Amino acid sequence: MVNIHNIATVEQCPSIGREKHTVVADMDGTLLRGRSSFPYFALLAFEAGGVFRLLFLLLAAPLAGILYYFVSESAGIQVLIFASCAGMRVGDIESVARAVLPKFYSGDLHPESWRVFSSCGKRCVLTANPRIMVEAFLKDILGADMVLGTELSIYKGRATGFVRSPGVLVGKKKEQALRKAFGEEAQPDIGLGDRHTDLPFMAACKESYIVPPKPEVRAVTIDKLPKPIIFHDGRLVEKPTPITALLIILWIPIGFVLACLRIAAGSLLPMPVVYYAFWALGVRVTVKGTPPPPVKKSGAGQPSSSGVLFVCSHRTLLDPIFLSTALGRPIPAVTYSVSRLSEIISPIKTVRLSRDRATDASMIKKLLQEGDLAICPEGTTCREPFLLRFSALFAELTDQLVPVAMVNRMSMFHGTTARGWKGMDPFYFFMNPSPAYEVTFLNKLPEELTRGSGKSSHEVANYIQRVIAATLSYECTSFTRKDKYRALAGNDGTVPEKKPKLPADKVMGC
Repeated sequence: MVNIHNIATVEQCPSIGREKHTVVADMDGTLLRGRSSFPYFALLAFEAGGVFRLLFLLLAAPLAGILYYFVSESAGIQVLIFASCAGMRVGDIESVARAVLPKFYSGDLHPESWRVFSSCGKRCVLTANPRIMVEAFLKDILGADMVLGTELSIYKGRATGFVRSPGVLVGKKKEQALRKAFGEEAQPDIGLGDRHTDLPFMAACKESYIVPPKPEVRAVTIDKLPKPIIFHDGRLVEKPTPITALLIILWIPIGFVLACLRIAAGSLLPMPVVYYAFWALGVRVTVKGTPPPPVKKSGAGQPSSSGVLFVCSHRTLLDPIFLSTALGRPIPAVTYSVSRLSEIISPIKTVRLSRDRATDASMIKKLLQEGDLAICPEGTTCREPFLLRFSALFAELTDQLVPVAMVNRMSMFHGTTARGWKGMDPFYFFMNPSPAYEVTFLNKLPEELTRGSGKSSHEVANYIQRVIAATLSYECTSFTRKDKYRALAGNDGTVPEKKPKLPADKVMGC
């Protein structure tokens, strides 16, 4: 066996003129900087199985480590697969692999390995990880042509926790899988690996390069990826290492009680004191800009003019509540979809849109006659620094428009979901140790830029989108609610579809 220390490092591999070459790479420790696959199994366990599945995986992790170092790499990985996948629906595993894992995988991409991998015309990945976990990321984000990984054993649509023949893909099994895929005599041009068990498949390639363990290497930045990750799902903000996973498990009971207290404070206290109650409970609210004064009422109790329509960027369903907190008065909001539980605990009036244009327009006009109103024209939330397309309906109904740039910070849990129960969204947001919201009131839209001065509703909507994006240093896109749900949940938000497909090239300059 060739000594791993005698192989050239990936930094020595030239990447110019490789357009017609084939590269075969390992995943953990090679394409990814991290050598441990535990964080990704932990993500799968929590997102598809919940906190008790994560606890089971965490308890099994020491056994996996012992087997890995003292028995075999294959045995250690088999324990992780069993603990995270046994009994789980295959559809749930595929959903997490498509909607959750790519965000975390892409944040750990090794720069030198990616330099070589991306320069080759044909790309293959050999990995001990279950193929079902990694294929969506490798093919959709990295442009891999072939993914050879461990195959899960499935019974009646559920993973058994065991693997199919030839077993976990390590050592000689990687070489065998490579020769089966490329032919006994075929030799890929480049082989990339990071450990002794990768040497057999690397020896089958014309050139071999080792990726030395360098934790200090900075990951590939988002702008260097073939396509930006605009949509992703899942509750966890950070990649769960064993210590982080333990902290999450211990924090959840405490966080849930704290979330209930915070929600009760927001729902039961008068709106002028909610701001201070939130601060006392660890929720930080920062207000920037000068909001317009409330609409004055006439003697008959009716507003003297149409209320102001606050046009907000959409980060979570709590945007209108934090808008009201910043203003110190409740502002009703129109929503596209919100759970019944969220409506019950909401401290402000929420009105559902029917998605019938005429009906919604009539309802919004009526609400504006009663006073100020809040709307999030993106129609759905976006976690990344992008703004989705603004529906132009709001611009047709009033010229009293105030753009509001909303941005939030969560350290442990995301307060949005496309695949889970939306009723838990506010609880997950408030379960963060110290969640924060920043509300920036921009200048009221000048009269010359409104429909009253001859601008079309689409021009008005696009202008407000650009203004908010510039304030937040975000990018404008033409993605819509349907695009998001097709990418993450396999439906358009209402009707399930079998083959989700993310439209390409929809990011545009602001």
